[in-house]
Amino acid sequence: MVFVFAPNGKTICLHLNPSTATLHDLKLSLHSKSLIPPSLQRLILSSPLRLLTSQDSLLLSELGVGPNSTLTLHVPFLGGMQAPGVPPTRPRLEFLNSKPPPNYVAGLGRGATGFTTRSDIGPARAAPDLPDRSATTIGGAGAPSTGAGRGRGKGGEEEEDDEGDDKGYDENQKFDEFEGNDVGLFASAEYDEDDKEADAVWEAIDKRMDLRRKDRREARLKQEIEKYRASNPKITEQFADLKRKLHTLSAQEWDSIPEIGDYSLRNKKKRFESFVPVPDTLLEKARQEQEHVTALDPRSRAAGGTETPWAQTPVTDLTAVGEGRGTVLSLKLDRLSDSVSGLTVVDPKGYLTDLKSMKITSDAEISDIKKARLLLKSVTQTNPKHPPGWIAAARLEEVAGKIQAARQLIRKGCEECPKNEDVWIEACRLASPDEAKAVIARGVKSIPNSVKLWMQAAKLEHGDLNKSRVLRKGLEHIPDSVRLWKAVVELANEEDARLLLHRAVECCPLHVELWLALARLETYDNAKKVLNRARERLPKEPAIWITAAKLEEANGNTSMVGKIIERGIRALQREGVVIDREAWMKEAEAAERAGSVATCQAIIHNTIGIGVEEEDRKRTWVADAEECKKRGSIETARAIYAHALTVFLTKKSIWLKAAQLEKSHGTRESLDALLVKAVQYNPKAEVLWLMGAKEKWLAGDVPGARAILQEAYASIPNSEEIWLAAFKLEFENHEPERARMLLAKARERGGTERVWMKSAIVERELGNTAEERRLLDEGLQRFPSFFKLWLMLGQLEERFDHLDRAREAYESGLKHCPNCIPLWLSLAILEEKTKGLSKARAVLTVARKKNPQTPELWLAAIRAECRHGQRKEADNLMSKALQECPKSGILWAAKIEMSPRNERKRTSADALKNCDKDPHVIAAVAKLFWQDGKAEKARTWLNKAVTLAPDIGDFWALYYKLELQYGSEETKREVLERCVAAEPKHGEKWQVVAKALENSHQPTEAILKKVAVAIGREEIAAENNGKH
Repeated sequence: MVFVFAPNGKTICLHLNPSTATLHDLKLSLHSKSLIPPSLQRLILSSPLRLLTSQDSLLLSELGVGPNSTLTLHVPFLGGMQAPGVPPTRPRLEFLNSKPPPNYVAGLGRGATGFTTRSDIGPARAAPDLPDRSATTIGGAGAPSTGAGRGRGKGGEEEEDDEGDDKGYDENQKFDEFEGNDVGLFASAEYDEDDKEADAVWEAIDKRMDLRRKDRREARLKQEIEKYRASNPKITEQFADLKRKLHTLSAQEWDSIPEIGDYSLRNKKKRFESFVPVPDTLLEKARQEQEHVTALDPRSRAAGGTETPWAQTPVTDLTAVGEGRGTVLSLKLDRLSDSVSGLTVVDPKGYLTDLKSMKITSDAEISDIKKARLLLKSVTQTNPKHPPGWIAAARLEEVAGKIQAARQLIRKGCEECPKNEDVWIEACRLASPDEAKAVIARGVKSIPNSVKLWMQAAKLEHGDLNKSRVLRKGLEHIPDSVRLWKAVVELANEEDARLLLHRAVECCPLHVELWLALARLETYDNAKKVLNRARERLPKEPAIWITAAKLEEANGNTSMVGKIIERGIRALQREGVVIDREAWMKEAEAAERAGSVATCQAIIHNTIGIGVEEEDRKRTWVADAEECKKRGSIETARAIYAHALTVFLTKKSIWLKAAQLEKSHGTRESLDALLVKAVQYNPKAEVLWLMGAKEKWLAGDVPGARAILQEAYASIPNSEEIWLAAFKLEFENHEPERARMLLAKARERGGTERVWMKSAIVERELGNTAEERRLLDEGLQRFPSFFKLWLMLGQLEERFDHLDRAREAYESGLKHCPNCIPLWLSLAILEEKTKGLSKARAVLTVARKKNPQTPELWLAAIRAECRHGQRKEADNLMSKALQECPKSGILWAAKIEMSPRNERKRTSADALKNCDKDPHVIAAVAKLFWQDGKAEKARTWLNKAVTLAPDIGDFWALYYKLELQYGSEETKREVLERCVAAEPKHGEKWQVVAKALENSHQPTEAILKKVAVAIGREEIAAENNGKH
């Protein structure tokens, strides 16, 4: 088998054996399949690359062609001329290039005549024939040919002229740079099979080359189109997002959009206004027209007062005016009519909506009512069986104030459409109170199965007994109407309602609400029977099972609640009902709101795991519980956590979330029980032990807290957190000796740097300075990179005015902790006290170089300059600081306070642009409102600040100070309670007060009040400095 790759891109398979077949056999087989003559075939062997031009008698194997070899076929292009000696056939003449008949004038047959222009003189006819130049092109300059030329006949001048005409040669034809004119050099040659074959081959080559470039060309074209569309978007694309929002518009909003007028410049024609004096005759005529004449004209009196003088009557053709108005109205009605059936296409329903808000306030609206009356009259006349037309016509008359005409129209509508309930209801509405009952009686007589009419008839009655009588009459005609049954049950007393519901469930056995209403009215035993009957009639209704569970819970049988829900879910699944987990969770929340907590828990327990993958259970259940908690469904969330804890007993995170739920919405007893159970299953969870101990401590049970911590230490003997919690418990309860012993044991067992720090704090509280220094020195030898020990050592030296030692402590700390900002700030403050501003500047400059983009260092430098009255230098530093830290809230807050009063508003706007959610900026803006006396706005902004950063005590102090000035006792108490619950630990002023020795054991409430007083003192001092 040999493969040949043809010029058209296809591969030809030839069943030849290279060992027995010759090159001639190959060419013959190729000719039979591709119709390419053997003489034109040029075969190229791919490997090695060479042209097979040997003798055709050689075997293919001798030429290097083996089985499954691939050859490439090449066909040379030899031109399209015919062989010499073949008589040429004249090509078909083209109409536009053919010679016109003698005396032919274009357009003469349709009445056109020749015309003369400057460019061509003479009649409008074809140009005279030009001599044929094809002979001169081939054989010489006008010389006659001596022999039979290729593609032409024998010599002779006349034959040459005819030959030129037959060729259709025209030198005025379009010229092509590649082929010459459109006729071409070989136009007279015969187009034979070889030419056709060559054209097919080249066309196949062109197609293949085009296919190779197709993907690249299409990609380039697509890219150009996308680029063009991106730079030149359509109007519809620019407004696509706005058009998508139009579906949210209501009909009233759409109608309220004002009509846009034509404000284009082309329609704004400049009017030439000229003012000329008014002639006296016009003024006199105007005066006469406005004059009230109380006496008859003498000529009129002469005629007995029955004639009007012609001069006072305007010359107007009233007949023509009437005919014109009739013509206009008929044209409008014709446009509104259907061309096929002749019925009007006015939309009466849409017109009804417009009539509701229609009020007559001008003569123009009266004219509109007249037009509408004519249109609706056409509607009711052309299609009298169309109820909305009658209703619209009646409402139009009602709007116009003609209530009697409206009643007559709707009465006709009732006669024409007696089976339409809307017409009868409209007639009842328009009728007088005395006639309304008669109208609705005729309506229910015409349509006895209309629920709307019976409900309307019941509304017309005054007493409950009469309404009930009408509704029962309606139930005689429509016994399966649930709406009528509900209405009649609502009017009845409990005993009658029970009897009615017994009848209702017989007539409407597939309506679950009637069954449930009957079960609620029955006794416990009868309710069970009713629900069993309902379950038989409606086996796919889950509400019946839920109601049964609520019934058992209400009667104290809580043990049956879970069994009923479980049986119900199995029964529903047998019936093919899909258990929707989300729907059942909503039912659980509804049961919780109804007070059926056991039912809620049973539903959650049996449905919470349906449709949840095993690996997604924890994440899904926690998310469900949090969502229920947000919606206020606490019992549902508690049930979800309870079920999750039965599956994930050792998951600390779920226990913590359940404990948080109990802490927020439960009782202390429930929280203690939960935490006891939690530490049983998670004895290595420090946080659970600590939470249990803290709750005991907050409840005032210090011995209980000690017992929990002892158990925790037994479970986790080497836990530093438990050691420190035990120390804090003793320390806060004024048991310093116990606390000292606990810390000594912790140090012996290799405590961390926190243990040494707490030990030093205890000694500082007790006033043992030597022991405090010893512990700090030992701690620094063990943990030289713990900056808090260096800070405490420096502060210890400062308390005793050993400033040189304090400086050495700070500098030593910075060698070990060069990135510690509190150490740099403490050293700068110390240098400012001892050596002045220049030394403090140097320290802060070095600190900023080692810790770039640190806003605290910039703020310390700015405040140092302000303290020494260097306001200009402080402003320069602030500008540099905001360039380096443009998103720093503390810097923007300081800039707001430093700005002049008239620039603070603009500065605060810039600050909010750069960091709109920074609590420091928000608190600074609140201060501005406070200074302007806008207490409510200041309260709002401070509330936002403490919400964003509840751990910063300075904001709570500001908030509390505001309430002291403007708030009530209730708002003060609320801020205090919120601050105590937040337990703030940070804040520039808060930490100064909270860490003072005299405030070491003070509660949060006392610290808050002291910070508020300190802030007040600072504000007074700042005001005094500003005055001086």
